[in-house]
Parts: sequence; structure tokens; C-alpha cells
Amino acid sequence: MDAVYETVVVNFNEDTATVTFNRPDSLNALNSVLIKELNEALKELSLNEAIKIVVLKGEGRAFSSGGDIKEMLQLSGKDQFFSIMEQINSLVTTVYTMPKLTIAAVNGAAAGLGLSLALAADYVICHEDSKLAMNFIGIGLVPDGGGHFHLERRIGEEKAKKLIWEGKVLNSNEAKKIDIIDEVAKDMNSAVQNQIKAWKTKPILAMIETKKIFTALNNQKLTTILELETNAQWKMRQTYDHEEGIKAFVEKRQPNFLGK
Repeated sequence: MDAVYETVVVNFNEDTATVTFNRPDSLNALNSVLIKELNEALKELSLNEAIKIVVLKGEGRAFSSGGDIKEMLQLSGKDQFFSIMEQINSLVTTVYTMPKLTIAAVNGAAAGLGLSLALAADYVICHEDSKLAMNFIGIGLVPDGGGHFHLERRIGEEKAKKLIWEGKVLNSNEAKKIDIIDEVAKDMNSAVQNQIKAWKTKPILAMIETKKIFTALNNQKLTTILELETNAQWKMRQTYDHEEGIKAFVEKRQPNFLGK
């Protein structure tokens, strides 16, 4: 790859590329730079016919803590909001539609948008100490990054609604029990390598072709959900409950939601 990134590291091993989110000091919070660079790197890999498998992982103590709250608070006006949401939607679409087999190797936290990104992968492995949360509800928002799409795809509408409404933090075993993730690992590197080896015993091109068929069937639905999430997110950002949720988060207290 020709590009040099500030927040993304790409490594190659034969037909496998590992893409690492590299903002460890912020628990790999997804700011506009990381979102843009991730999208660029993944699009370039999508066009690389030599690559068959892509692994997504986070540097340091987390996969990704979600959207960068500090940057969110600095967004001013509708145009800026919709611009960043367009970038998020493009990234999630790129991950989901990659003509590669993809693994999300989740260490530490995967929360909010970070969890949406992980669930866009074909196979999700979580370290036994990982924590997962679709926790937008805590700040009066709805999931974005295709969170509705990916949860509904994995566990069905009714379970997805309950999970979103609760905003509960799940440990790896809880997430595996309700089939949000595919595997719990004590040794993440070994688990990833074992899955890669298992895939390599099969005709990967045929597997990728099956993925392309499902992607073609579902891509319009994902696009629709991303648009609905964007509009809903903007609407919720105007509410008292969102403002109260952010204040409570900053002040490290329980929010007092009023349903308005």
C-alpha cells in the first residue's frame, strides 16, 4: 500500500492483511481522521486481488471505545453533523461489502460505533476479558454505524430491540450466549490464526462469492438503515434527554431522563 496513515497500521502476511486502529491513548475512539483513514485503507484492500482475508483489530487496551465524544461535542450545525455521518456510513458499508473474508479481533472494549464496526465483520472473536456495549441509549441516542442492521442480522429484531434499549455492557461469554459474537478466546492471536487456517483449508474464492451474493441482497437494506439512523440521530441530538445524557456522562453521574 502506498498511503501512510496517522491512525491506521496495515500489515501483510501472504494473502492476509491486518488493519489496526492506532489511537491507543483514546482507546481507539473513532474520530474523523481514523474514520477517513480506515475507509481509505479498506477500500484499497478491497481492490487488492492478492488479499483474501482481512483482520480488524485495535492497538492497546481496546478494539474501539466508539465515536470520539470530544469531537462529537465540538460538532457545530447540521452540515457538519451530516458530513461526519456520511463518512461513518461509507466506512461501515466498506467493511460489510468487502469482497474478502473478514475477522474482527476484539480486545478490551467494543462500544457504540466500535461495536457496530466489529459486527460488520464476517467472524467476530472476543478476548475473554472483553466488554461489549451498544450503549447509545445512555446518552439519549440510537445506534448508528448500521448497529440496527448488524444486530437484527445476527440475533433478530426482538432481541436486538431489547439489547439496544437496555444498553447493557456484556462480557464475552454473555455476548456469545446470545450469538452476537462467534467465539471467545483466551489467546487472541492463536484464535485468529486458527480461524485463518480453517478458512484456508476451504475454497476461499467460493466463500467470497457467497458473501458477494448476500451482500448484493442486503446492501440496499443497509443503505436504508444507515439513512434512517442518520436522520434519527440528528433528531435525537435536539432532545433534552440527549443533552442530559451528555451532561451526566461528563459529570460521571446517572442521567435524569424525562422523555423529551
